[in-house]
Amino acid sequence: MTASPRQWRVRREFTLIKGAAAAAFAVTAFAVSDDPRGMLLCAAAAVMLAGFALRDVLAPVRLAADESGLTVVTGLTRRERVPWPLVAHIRVAANARYGLRWDMLEIETAEGLHLFSSHELGTSCVEAAEELFRLRQA
Repeated sequence: MTASPRQWRVRREFTLIKGAAAAAFAVTAFAVSDDPRGMLLCAAAAVMLAGFALRDVLAPVRLAADESGLTVVTGLTRRERVPWPLVAHIRVAANARYGLRWDMLEIETAEGLHLFSSHELGTSCVEAAEELFRLRQA
């Protein structure tokens, strides 16, 4: 029995929030145009958030897997195919700082380390890791 391919994608709500926040910072930049520093900071935040939202639109699927291997997004939109034999480790790293806690899915390959947050995957990192282990064994 072959396992069906699986994709993990950025949730649309987060893309919309990033776009709305970019627009809000752009409007604020114009509103504080008499303060050059404030305008520069708001404009930089708007550009940064718009860039993140654009990446979400151009490459919404951040991780895909099937019985032959993984496809990961690297850079802005480049996709890299990694066969299962080149995947060294799959693990979930729990992080805590400043009273906040979050998990990161770490996929170590022969070429490097790929990190994914639950926001990028649209599900919890633990669930994604468990499904990757099932697909890897198929």
